[in-house]
Amino acid sequence: MIHFKYHYLDVFGDVHTKIETQWKQKGQYNGFAEHVHKSASIRDDVPTNSKIWTEVRPTTSANAHLVLKAIELIYDKNTSINMALKFRSAFFIDALDIGKLEILYDLVDFYGLEQKKIISSVHDGSAIAALMSNYQKSTQQNLQGSPSYIIDEGRQIFYGNVGYRVLLANIEALL
Repeated sequence: MIHFKYHYLDVFGDVHTKIETQWKQKGQYNGFAEHVHKSASIRDDVPTNSKIWTEVRPTTSANAHLVLKAIELIYDKNTSINMALKFRSAFFIDALDIGKLEILYDLVDFYGLEQKKIISSVHDGSAIAALMSNYQKSTQQNLQGSPSYIIDEGRQIFYGNVGYRVLLANIEALL
C-alpha cells in the first residue's frame, strides 16, 4: 500500500539569505527567476508568471506553511493540500506575494474558508506548533529539499526534480 503524507520543511524560510548565499554567483534573484522559468518551460502544464522572483519576491515560505497548518487543524489534510495548490498558483501564475499574511488571508477568504478561525489558530500558537513539528521531523530525517519522497520507511529518500520513472522503479521493486 502506498501512502502520501504531506509535511512542510524549511527550504525558503529566509529567502533573502538563500538567494544571497546560493545564487550570489548565478545572478541572485534574476538568475533564480531564470532557473525557475527554464525548469517550468519543459512542461506545458506548468505556467509561470514573468514577475516571480524579479518583481515579486516573497521573503519567506513559512507564512504560507503556517496558514496551511492552520487550515489542516481547522478543516483537514485534504483541504490544506488543496489550498496549498491554490497558494502555489497564486504565486507562480498570478504573481501574488504569498509571503505576506494579508495576501494569504485574502486567498483563504476568496476560496470560502473561515478566515477568522484560521487567524485564531495562528494567534493561539496551535498552527505554529504543528508547523514546528513538521520542521523538526524534516531535520531528524535529514531532508535536503522539496519535494522529498521517503520510501520503505526511510531506507530510500529522493528529493527535488526526480523523474516519475525513477520513483516508479523503486516503488515497484518494493511491491
